[in-house]
Amino acid sequence: MAIFNYTAIKDGTNEVVKGKVEAESLREARSAVYALGFTPTNLVEEKSLKQEKAKPAGKMPKLGLSEQIDFTSTLQILSAAGIPIIESLLFIENDSAKLKIRQCATELRRQIMNGGTFAGTIAKYPEQFGQVYIGLCKAGEDSGELEKTLDRILELLNKQAAIRSKVIGTLMYPVFVILLAVFIVIVMLVFVFPIFKEMFDSMGMQLPWITRVLMEMGLWMKANWVAIPIGFAITIFLINFLFRWKPSRWKIDDIVLKIPILSDLIQFSNFANFISVMQVAYDAGVPILECLVLSNLTLTNHTLESRVVEATEKVQQGHHLSAALRSTRTMPKMILFMIATGEQSGRLGDMLGQAVSFIDKQLDMIIDIMTKMIEPIMLVVIGTIVLILASALYLPLFASYMGM
Repeated sequence: MAIFNYTAIKDGTNEVVKGKVEAESLREARSAVYALGFTPTNLVEEKSLKQEKAKPAGKMPKLGLSEQIDFTSTLQILSAAGIPIIESLLFIENDSAKLKIRQCATELRRQIMNGGTFAGTIAKYPEQFGQVYIGLCKAGEDSGELEKTLDRILELLNKQAAIRSKVIGTLMYPVFVILLAVFIVIVMLVFVFPIFKEMFDSMGMQLPWITRVLMEMGLWMKANWVAIPIGFAITIFLINFLFRWKPSRWKIDDIVLKIPILSDLIQFSNFANFISVMQVAYDAGVPILECLVLSNLTLTNHTLESRVVEATEKVQQGHHLSAALRSTRTMPKMILFMIATGEQSGRLGDMLGQAVSFIDKQLDMIIDIMTKMIEPIMLVVIGTIVLILASALYLPLFASYMGM
């Protein structure tokens, strides 16, 4: 038998009572408290309290998208079962398979037990949860529908994971082919071309320019092989710098929106998250202006983000949402039509849900088109590389045979 400390509310009153019960498990302890005529708000085993005091204060770990999904899913299931938030966090702390999630639940539970609310506590960790997650939880807690809000957040996180998976899956094939092509070229230049050097020198003939260039490159790379990994490291650093440095990143964001097909992928993948968050926030009772602010936080393209900021300012000035978004000339017309219809009919939440379904279908179609286009493009790229390397090796041989 274990001893459990409980904090509860006396049935029929708002009186808070504290005490202890003996039970075999947390579930039996909760039943025992109910049998006393109390509704438990906090129930902790004494051993856990001792361990709690012995634990030093830790830092809140940053949760990845998959970890946020696991944490929110468990919390939502427990909330739907009527288990108080502190007991839910205690369960996650003790039974979650991932260390980061257990650490997160520990820190949240500590602060909530000290008098904080769930939304107020996670608001202290914007880097770990994100402003969208925090804003939706606050709206759900204020409206008394945290359970439903967690369900909506879970659906939103799953949708974001699905979109990320689709985009990464589409780009993974060309990236793999390009890396493979670079590897093959390096092997050919470093190991194959130098073997033919002595044979070409014995011919005593003028080599074609492409053969001379590739031969010199191969000999230089073989003599300075350390430069190859250094060159890769510098290239990766420069690419990372270009995508992180704001001026260059903003320029890239503007350029990609002018490239056919790719611009559609960027727009629909951004607006998929944008409309999804807007729908969840609107259904949670968040005012439309705050819905726009939260939704804008999901946009990763600076050009789209800046234009939606302009639309937000127009809504703040009294414009309708559909009219403000239409003035930016960035959102697909079908989505604008759905939003306008929802505003006129008073069914904006339903129409936002329809817009999410429309975007998902369009995104699937765009990814399918890109996948079909990438395969022949990669074949052309690989074929061109093979043609250049083969021409550099065989042109001198053909020239020698023609001269014989």
